[in-house]
Amino acid sequence: MDDAVKNFDAYRAKMNEKILASDSKIIKRIFNLDSQAFNAGALPAETKELLGLVASAVLRCDDCVRYHLGRCYELQLSEATILEALEIATLVGGTIVIPHLRRAVDYWEQLQNQTTT
Repeated sequence: MDDAVKNFDAYRAKMNEKILASDSKIIKRIFNLDSQAFNAGALPAETKELLGLVASAVLRCDDCVRYHLGRCYELQLSEATILEALEIATLVGGTIVIPHLRRAVDYWEQLQNQTTT
């Protein structure tokens, strides 16, 4: 597995575990709500992940972009689908999103090139 992908996944899991080990009911509820919101419903999970990807890019949250790209990869969305979603994000967010677009495309390539070791 690519180091960037492995490092991101490991850090996210480690920190989520620490955060969820707290006694904060509010944080636990927010995390649960976030997880539940992306389950299939009237919209398929794939559509919800693309919505999350676009919103994350427009809001310029690279960690969120990586997370949603990872989920899109797990859901086997095509590169063309990802690029169309990122086109919308760049259109809506404007040129300030371009650096995040670059990092998103780079991370998508890393996801596609990952190998298990």
